[in-house]
Amino acid sequence: MEYRTIGQTDFKLPAITFGAWAAGGWMWGGNDRQEAVQAIRASFDAGVTAIDTAPIYGQGLSEEITGEAIRGIPRDKVQVLTKFGLRWDLAKGDFYFNSKDNAGKDIAIYKYSSKESIVQECENSLRRLGTDYIDLYQIHWPDITTPISESMEAVDQLIKQGKVRYAGVCNYTTEQIIEAGKTLPIVSNQVPYSMVRRDIENDVVPYCIKNGKGILAYSPLQRGLLTGKMNPGHTFTEGDHRSGMYHFSQVNIERTNAFLQKIKPIADDKQATLGQLVLRWTINQPGITIALAGARNAAQALENARAADIQLSKEEVALITNELNKLELIK
Repeated sequence: MEYRTIGQTDFKLPAITFGAWAAGGWMWGGNDRQEAVQAIRASFDAGVTAIDTAPIYGQGLSEEITGEAIRGIPRDKVQVLTKFGLRWDLAKGDFYFNSKDNAGKDIAIYKYSSKESIVQECENSLRRLGTDYIDLYQIHWPDITTPISESMEAVDQLIKQGKVRYAGVCNYTTEQIIEAGKTLPIVSNQVPYSMVRRDIENDVVPYCIKNGKGILAYSPLQRGLLTGKMNPGHTFTEGDHRSGMYHFSQVNIERTNAFLQKIKPIADDKQATLGQLVLRWTINQPGITIALAGARNAAQALENARAADIQLSKEEVALITNELNKLELIK
């Protein structure tokens, strides 16, 4: 496994980090708890020492699964990344959207990051994770109802108390990162980035490179689209959020698969899957520090982990990018 330094710190994470959203089942059509635990443990054995989770993923379930999976592992050998700022149990802040929990119960999600709320969320996360500190604590989404300085003051307090090691943000613009940095050092920004979603290359990437901020790319496989395993007419299980995304329309699946077939010879030459090739291309891109890859079982987790071992030449990266630039999805 390849390990990379986050920002201007001595904090290192594996280039492929385990993303535990799907492990919580919520918005992914459910989960198998034991398989999720085994996936995280298999990933750790393969060198993926970091897990990125959040309270909202399964309304606490993903954090509980993460805590179960890392139990017995020396705490300094694993890096736990979690978040705050999305509340389903408190109707305050900026309304985000309505959803259903894993049991099918209606819930309303709010973006809320007041100081009091963050302190409470941290305590809840520590309990669910079974640990006394969080390596990277990240605001999940900007909250327009709370000043950024107030949110960051709460995180700074948690750092001083030893409950958090580093502060990060998610889905922040460059202006928001700058504002947050006036209160405490921000080491990373977690943002969506994939072959078919590259808008951060225009602004966020140049800023983070220039100012020494790590970029944690989430959904690098575009939620399964870029694995080459999805065919037109795919039927999603009830509660799977992907059913309403334009990326998964029949025509876009067809166009994406046609592109993947063009680069498949490179994957075959590396004795790699298309998903592994896509992950390797992603972490080869300028400014991308790590990629978060989710897995529902141990086999998927090991496949993701091995992507870091693939080596691509500059010519191969350029060839892939050239073919990618010809791909147009219909929104």
